[in-house]
Amino acid sequence: MATVVLLRHARSTANGSGVLAGRTPGVELDETGRKQADELVRRLADVPLAEVVCSPLLRCQQTIAPLIADRGLTPVTEDDLSEVDYGEWTNKGLRELGKEKLWSVVQQHPSAAVFPGGEGLAAVQTRAVRAVRAHDARITAAHGAESVWLLCSHGDVLKSILADALGQHLDTFQRIVVNPASVSVVQYTDTRPFVLRMNENAGELASIVPTKPQPAEADGVRPADAVPGGDPGRTS
Repeated sequence: MATVVLLRHARSTANGSGVLAGRTPGVELDETGRKQADELVRRLADVPLAEVVCSPLLRCQQTIAPLIADRGLTPVTEDDLSEVDYGEWTNKGLRELGKEKLWSVVQQHPSAAVFPGGEGLAAVQTRAVRAVRAHDARITAAHGAESVWLLCSHGDVLKSILADALGQHLDTFQRIVVNPASVSVVQYTDTRPFVLRMNENAGELASIVPTKPQPAEADGVRPADAVPGGDPGRTS
């Protein structure tokens, strides 16, 4: 299967404001976020991208804009990668929401959390994982198992995808940190996903690009196998 770069949108005007923006239209990148979006072109320079798939929300579209312009790619918009529908919590202050009884459920038992007038976090994970696996299968069929593609979405959505890839219950997903403009990398196989990077904010990314697999009989290791003692890494 292909390798997916999970990108959280760059810093937005809502980040750090103390307000839960959710799906509010028109939330843009702030000055820091625009710089982060420009920097993605350099950070991913050594990573060939077969396709880019993106949430429909403006802050995600703005994040990938410099990258797709540089690569000459046309992004695929995927509604199932949109931000959580926080319902009545949308545009409310976090300090106010922290007093709600549901807040502790979101923190300690998120699989049971359903936002009033919105959706539940378990449903978010279901739609997000379904979307990433469907696009991964489609891109693998179209571009080959050594291809790399990029998915741009939102913090809780990406945390739910990573929890699934790690084999963790959704109730532990609050232990995962995904910063604005960070990348995480997952490689799906027929039997299990491999998590190659998490919350990467700097450093090289060239080593995530798969090399052409050797015949299985060369070392007895199949592509979906984990190597005892640790993966040897790339030789070049």
